[in-house]
Amino acid sequence: MNTAVTPKIKTLDMAYVAMFAILIAICAWISIPMTIPFTMQTFGIFLAVGVLGGKRGSLAVLVYLLMGIVGLPVFSGFTGGIGCLAGATGGYIVGFLLSALVVWAVEALTRSRKTWVLVLGMVLGLLTCYAFGTAWFMYFYARSTGPIGLATALGWCVFPYVVPDLVKIALALIIRKRLSAAIRIR
Repeated sequence: MNTAVTPKIKTLDMAYVAMFAILIAICAWISIPMTIPFTMQTFGIFLAVGVLGGKRGSLAVLVYLLMGIVGLPVFSGFTGGIGCLAGATGGYIVGFLLSALVVWAVEALTRSRKTWVLVLGMVLGLLTCYAFGTAWFMYFYARSTGPIGLATALGWCVFPYVVPDLVKIALALIIRKRLSAAIRIR
């Protein structure tokens, strides 16, 4: 009996992962151009890990990244390709996967998916994305334009996004409750 259930669950998992990878892409297209484009990607990332859990949510983010790497226009501004990751802002895109992995790690360490655990994981994931992306930005910016100070990089790439990203986390958590109940992910 279990052998008949396992493939169905795996198929359902793949469908959810694909659906959320596409949702993240759609969120990336909602964009306001800036030094680092203001998008809804972080909302899509946190909704994916919130609804699907750390493992499946991380897989959704990985699928999203792979779609972009092979050239599908899933990144902000309808762009795609490895070149998007090779630029100064590519670290933030890679940081999305790190964010999801941090949420998964927090879930695994606490063995819980309670709201406070998700909040902790999402905030730590966001900080990880900021740290990795900013280091990447400073490296690539220095190579192409010249050295940049940490305060300047944070002023361009992090500080303007902190409050909106926290609002996106809150929105993802609110929607997660309704969506999780509706689709009953195990």
